[in-house]
Amino acid sequence: MLPIEQLLSEHAEIIEKRLDALTSVSDSDYPALFSSVRYSLLSGGKRIRPFLTLAFSELFDGDETVALELGCALEMIHTYSLIHDDLPCMDDDDLRRGKATNHIVYGEATAVLAGDALLTEAFTVASAPSIPAEIAAPAIRLLAHAAGCFGMIGGQMIDLRGEDERLDFEALLEMHAKKTGALIRAACLLGCLSAGITDPDDVRYQAAVSYADNLGLAFQVIDDRLDAVGSEEALGKPIGSDRESGKTTFLSFMSPEQALDYARDLTEQAKQALALFPARTPLCELADYLLARSH
Repeated sequence: MLPIEQLLSEHAEIIEKRLDALTSVSDSDYPALFSSVRYSLLSGGKRIRPFLTLAFSELFDGDETVALELGCALEMIHTYSLIHDDLPCMDDDDLRRGKATNHIVYGEATAVLAGDALLTEAFTVASAPSIPAEIAAPAIRLLAHAAGCFGMIGGQMIDLRGEDERLDFEALLEMHAKKTGALIRAACLLGCLSAGITDPDDVRYQAAVSYADNLGLAFQVIDDRLDAVGSEEALGKPIGSDRESGKTTFLSFMSPEQALDYARDLTEQAKQALALFPARTPLCELADYLLARSH
């Protein structure tokens, strides 16, 4: 196992344990809702976004407890987006990480409510009494902006538009900067917030933004490439779905080999953004790991 894989595994265990505690309900009038929430939220995965929050907090000597709470809030928002993205009215997917999607197991209505519940509860977590007000307030604003119409939701709307028309390359970049990149940027900046870094002119803040934006775009380029040349067994879902649905992807503009080169360049730019900081190794290893992933 590579060092970054071990680190991801150790952090994922901590994050999973906290997410479990945050959504454990011993007595409820609607157990199916909490079962649906936990089915998707506790389904495993690498927990890349909260890992980024914790890693940037450590890089800049932030409060690890605060970073964990903020990272979990972000993971709730990410999970809500996956539940809704899989719905029949969106991507209409039956599998997620090799398991039946939420609406297949619990029904469409409950899946919608589970996503809504996760989005709402994320702000309860981000405003917990254990988080100082001077951190909670900008964190909530950051989360809302990243998840809303100027972030992830805006990107989803561009994606829907792309079902009826071919997007040009600039629109594709904008879509992914919002749909995927906004939460990755938020993850990194939440780690900065845990260290009291809120000034956009701060070199640490700017480094986090540059790293996040390049990492997020590289992540999506590899995603698009894997949908064309990846393994269905490794991905846990059918490949070729983007092509079959007529979606505009990076492979609409370049070959799989060119896409890999593009992702390599973006990854190098992400790593270079952290060149000033001696403790950058885990974040640089993560960038390389995501570039080389098969799922």
